[in-house]
Amino acid sequence: MSETRLREHLEKLREQVNDLGAGKPESIERLNRLITEIESQLENRGDQTRHEDLIANVQGAIRHFEVEHPRATAILNDIMVALSNIGI
Repeated sequence: MSETRLREHLEKLREQVNDLGAGKPESIERLNRLITEIESQLENRGDQTRHEDLIANVQGAIRHFEVEHPRATAILNDIMVALSNIGI
């Protein structure tokens, strides 16, 4: 159930990426990398070091986007909760 919720949040984040438009290439790239990293971690849950790196990257993205992209930040916060709920 929690992984399903996480995937729903990832889809919402993808929608936010699409809404950013071409004027924000750095933001789009950073969010796309983060989505890919989260999906990769879902496939390879055994590596605790990668868990810590992933959490640090999500937290960094939250700090980076909180002013300019509050909706993306809210989704990233939801992703943090979902990751915690599945043990990452």
